[in-house]
Amino acid sequence: MAYVLQVDFNMDGPFGEDMADAFSDLAKSINEEAGFLWKIWTESPETNEAGGIYVFETKETAESYLNMHTKRLASFGITKVNAKIFAINSKLTAITNGPVS
Repeated sequence: MAYVLQVDFNMDGPFGEDMADAFSDLAKSINEEAGFLWKIWTESPETNEAGGIYVFETKETAESYLNMHTKRLASFGITKVNAKIFAINSKLTAITNGPVS
């Protein structure tokens, strides 16, 4: 069963193309994380928020990534991180065209 990790936090930027340029190496490194399947990057310049929706193979790999990522964000001065982990109901997700098998 796959698991979703939902993360968001306050951030002053960069956003848009500047964010894509600034974090492309980080994006590439996330592909190497144990159990990682995919991520949707989220941003709201209007509210100074950013984050992502991740999918991991197991709850344990999602928890491990969250632990590491929270420490990494703290090193950037981001200490308030909202995060939740959910199991994915793959049968219902398939009906609604979700990319989870």
